[in-house]
Amino acid sequence: MARPAPRTMTVLSRKEVSPSMIRVTLGGEGLAGYPEEQQGGYVKLMFPPRPGTAKPTLRTYTIRAQREGEIDVDFALHGVDNGVSGPATNWAVTANPGDTIEVGGPGQAKPLPEGFDFYLVAGDMTAIPAISVNLEALDRTAQGLVVLEIQREEDRIAIDAPEGVAIQWVVNPEPGAKPELLVEALRAAGWPEGRIYAWAASEFSAMRLMRGYLREERGLSPSELYISSYWKQGLDEESHKLVKREDLEAATPEV
Repeated sequence: MARPAPRTMTVLSRKEVSPSMIRVTLGGEGLAGYPEEQQGGYVKLMFPPRPGTAKPTLRTYTIRAQREGEIDVDFALHGVDNGVSGPATNWAVTANPGDTIEVGGPGQAKPLPEGFDFYLVAGDMTAIPAISVNLEALDRTAQGLVVLEIQREEDRIAIDAPEGVAIQWVVNPEPGAKPELLVEALRAAGWPEGRIYAWAASEFSAMRLMRGYLREERGLSPSELYISSYWKQGLDEESHKLVKREDLEAATPEV
């Protein structure tokens, strides 16, 4: 099945969600006929090609929310303070109403399935949009624990989680450093009783540590675990995609 052609979307607004996250609302004529109920899915944002290349620079982002005629995309701000931010962050902090961008997708969301006794969820700021969507959609009687890594205390945001789902915040001023923080928080919380579902997404090294704990130590099966790396410290998305594929092939047990 052919991928849908990219759409030219227009920036409708930009606002600060927290000191380390910006929300850009996209819409305009390019959103006409867009599939409904795509929050939690992803889009491919297309930035100008890098010097010496012809293809656009792609970056993948979650659709945080969708309303009639517009979608929200949240950007975790990495590298702004030390001048090493990438093309997506640079675009987001300067985007103004009326600016346009080519957008591919949408891609499929990875929601939390129903019917589990307890949900373990973990991620860094790049995963907060998807995690927020998933928690909002979760049955209000659900029980669980969410561990979120943020860059500063002021990055705590309101999330409409079920009352029985606790949210624990872990502060890491240097995203990509200290990859052990998320898995250490999960270990410290202890292992809940009943049928467990785990959902985790983060920087590559942190993902591998959580995968080792959740899949190899705790024995969660593919039907009980979704885990993904959203980025890798020091690599652009194209290079990360290659590393991610190699890691997945090495980590998949032979049948």
